[in-house]
Amino acid sequence: MTLEGPQVGVGAIVVHQGRVLLVQRGRPPGAGLWAIPGGRQRLGETLQQAAEREILEETGVTIRATIPIYTCEHLEHDDQGALRYHYVIVDLAAEYLSGAPQAGDDASAAAWVAWRELAALPLNSSSRIALKTLFPAEAGPYLP
Repeated sequence: MTLEGPQVGVGAIVVHQGRVLLVQRGRPPGAGLWAIPGGRQRLGETLQQAAEREILEETGVTIRATIPIYTCEHLEHDDQGALRYHYVIVDLAAEYLSGAPQAGDDASAAAWVAWRELAALPLNSSSRIALKTLFPAEAGPYLP
């Protein structure tokens, strides 16, 4: 695989009734890990449109995405040191509108997760840092 440049990834941080919406990744990068739901932005989509589409595809939940609240990069190399993935990820704040989480697209599971349940989940590192940073009182006590 030849990479021509970083890919833009979007995610949505959705909190509803004291729980955060998370997915278990079904394929690389991060297969098996829990994460903030999201995916790739398509050409011509705004960040908000991309986040709303991706969350609906991955979880079946309808949201209204608003403003960017967290950004990070994900670089992953193969065993020989070649770059496999390079994503610049923009997570947006989002309001829950409707729907119950159901795994779809490239997620193997989707759920509303209570803050106290975070410690038991294998979270990807960027989601762990984002939740600790954005919700120190709620998530901080449960995330190392």
